[in-house]
Amino acid sequence: MATQRTIAGPCTAWPEDSAFIREVLDRIGDKWTVLVVSTLGAGPLRYSDLQASVPGISQRMLTVTLKELERDGLVTRTAYPEVPPRVVYALTDLGRSLLAAVMSLAGWAAEHHGTIAAHRRAHATTGVGRAATRAG
Repeated sequence: MATQRTIAGPCTAWPEDSAFIREVLDRIGDKWTVLVVSTLGAGPLRYSDLQASVPGISQRMLTVTLKELERDGLVTRTAYPEVPPRVVYALTDLGRSLLAAVMSLAGWAAEHHGTIAAHRRAHATTGVGRAATRAG
């Protein structure tokens, strides 16, 4: 006799073709998006100031992330006709509506990074869910 499968989670409420929802989650859940959006939450920044504020992001990744955030309507790019040219990035209203969620996610990561690092060290030694075995 077959057992009945229980389906749970947020995906059950989504349309059958939910690829676009997954694409949006992929964009807003990306580590660079979280860091760029949370950084711009303090106010508009020039490209170089934004790059200096997000440790570890390469010029290429910052450019790609900003273009995708601009395409999705989360960030605006304003170029000023000066010499040298000045470009400023800022959150849109839609981007600001995401700010609380990304700040919460970033805060959770900061609060729990030590515990996760300890679990990673333990995993490297024993593996997840199993004790180390020794050949005797």
